[in-house]
Amino acid sequence: MKNKVQRRAYKQHLTLYFMMFPGLLYLLINNYIPMTGIIIAFKKLNFAKGILNSPWVGLDHFKFLFSSKDAWIITRNTLFYNLTFILVNMVLGIAIAIIISEVRSKVMKKIYQSAILLPFLMSMVILSYIVYALLSSENGLINNAVLKALHLESIQWYQEPKYWPFILVIANSWKGVGYGCLIYIASLVGIDPSFYEAARLDGATKWQEITKITLPCLVPTIVTILLLSIGRIFYSDFGLFYQVPMNSGVLFSKTNVIDTYVYRALIERGNISMSSAAGVYQSVVGFSIVMFSNWIVRKFDKDRALF
Repeated sequence: MKNKVQRRAYKQHLTLYFMMFPGLLYLLINNYIPMTGIIIAFKKLNFAKGILNSPWVGLDHFKFLFSSKDAWIITRNTLFYNLTFILVNMVLGIAIAIIISEVRSKVMKKIYQSAILLPFLMSMVILSYIVYALLSSENGLINNAVLKALHLESIQWYQEPKYWPFILVIANSWKGVGYGCLIYIASLVGIDPSFYEAARLDGATKWQEITKITLPCLVPTIVTILLLSIGRIFYSDFGLFYQVPMNSGVLFSKTNVIDTYVYRALIERGNISMSSAAGVYQSVVGFSIVMFSNWIVRKFDKDRALF
């Protein structure tokens, strides 16, 4: 009897299995089969001999990576920027979502939502030219208009590393905050309006409505987005850190992250094994952070953990 029920359930879900198959096949080919290339990080790659027949060097590439100052710089930059991006984008996304949700006109609300999402749909190449139009030492808007109007000297933005942490954070927020904002707006729509009506009857102010109703109701969404963001805390937007600073060598101390380091090791230096070692380091630490973060969330509330 049990086998008959199982066969019937299998036949009922057969269509779903067929629909799921292309996605699983893509995941296997694109994500899992290439993981066998991890062995390159432990070999001195020789194209004439091939990957499998190249000589083993053990952890030599990792020792070289961690003994150089580059390991500290790229790790520091990657973590610092991603933590800052998560915090700034989350605060701005929630604030803008609350402001837009307070707009009464449906037409204006759609216009604002479209406007906030538009930068997210732009190519990073376009963003890099927008930043260049603002910061160019010769024709940039900031030097020629803002600083000149304030009677201040022009700044060579692409030669001054100290300004770039702020520039990159602003550029990332302008481009990426719209996507998270729409997610928060979707969550705000699901909040029962009777909560706000009861709060108004009790004489609650708008700030009290936000702190006592809106934010607590957004906690599940915030935790989910936070965990997903932490999952990529060791991965950076390559275009942001390579295209926007125009690959200026003077700025490497502030703009070089793990992704750009891997690219430069692979393309500019031709060191495939070293770039693979940096990629393995990135993946292992990122995976560890995800597991640790999820473990912490499960300690407080199992229902809000990812797994």
